[in-house]
Amino acid sequence: MGSVANAIVQGGYPNVDELNVETATNMIPGRLVKKGTADTDIVVGTALCSPAGWLGYEQSAIVFRPKDKTTAYAAGDQAPVLSGGKFSVLATLATSQTIVKDDPLVAGADGTVQKADVLTIDSGATNVTSSAANGAVISGSIGDAPIVGFADESVTTTSTTKTIRVRSVI
Repeated sequence: MGSVANAIVQGGYPNVDELNVETATNMIPGRLVKKGTADTDIVVGTALCSPAGWLGYEQSAIVFRPKDKTTAYAAGDQAPVLSGGKFSVLATLATSQTIVKDDPLVAGADGTVQKADVLTIDSGATNVTSSAANGAVISGSIGDAPIVGFADESVTTTSTTKTIRVRSVI
């Protein structure tokens, strides 16, 4: 699939909220953001968080828009937060990921996305009489964090992040 030049939204029509950038670190368009200190503040998303949405670019007021879509917003900027699902967005894929088209994605560190871990259920021949006896019985990020979207293309990363087209569900 091709991409729309100089745009984060690659198709569809997201809801757009203008919110205050509380901290500029990693506030790059296409990253996941979450609520900051106040309801009107946003900070970069963290691993397995419940994000408010995607940080937009082309929807921002010219006075606040970074020089390009790889430059971070400044603290105090009013930035667009995209949500509502049913749109495609250019997101940032975390390092050390092998993504195949249609893989479910969850929030990664610094507002990135990463592959959702499948749920696993431990098995064994010993009866479990308490949770202390065996530790975690069910694990996997699908149970720990919401799915934020599905990969619209196959992408592999090693030691650096890459851009990935995502069908948003948030």
